[in-house]
Amino acid sequence: MNAIEAQQRDDFVVLVAEDDEHDIVAIRRAWRTLGIRNPLAIVHDGEACLDYLFRRGQYAEARRPGLLLLDLNMPRLNGLGALRAIRADAATARLPVVILTTSKAEEDRLRSYDLGANAYIVKPVGFDNFTAALRTIHEFWNLVERPEVNHDRD
Repeated sequence: MNAIEAQQRDDFVVLVAEDDEHDIVAIRRAWRTLGIRNPLAIVHDGEACLDYLFRRGQYAEARRPGLLLLDLNMPRLNGLGALRAIRADAATARLPVVILTTSKAEEDRLRSYDLGANAYIVKPVGFDNFTAALRTIHEFWNLVERPEVNHDRD
């Protein structure tokens, strides 16, 4: 892969739907530590996640993400509700979604996959482990051929 191809693979936005400020700080810190060039967009609840994805309100000009890191336990609309809405709309149905949560509940894991999550990851404890998990997520989603974003709404 040449430098231009590498830049194109690293230019997709990673949307993070996370309400815990400590986890947001850890994600940003890990991003810097790992030297990840993909821009991060952060939203704090499921409703804001959908507003971003469907380009409503303050997110009307937002770049479409190439990957969503979605927490399950958020205010206003939880991650499962957001995932259900994401998969129900043609514009976002194929968006890669990785559930990144503290929940180890089998019911949450199974429901996430039933609703179309691409992966379910329990947040590792400790910054080094968390960073390693984010490195793996980043490397995987930069390696695979992601589906093209549906631009019908653009």
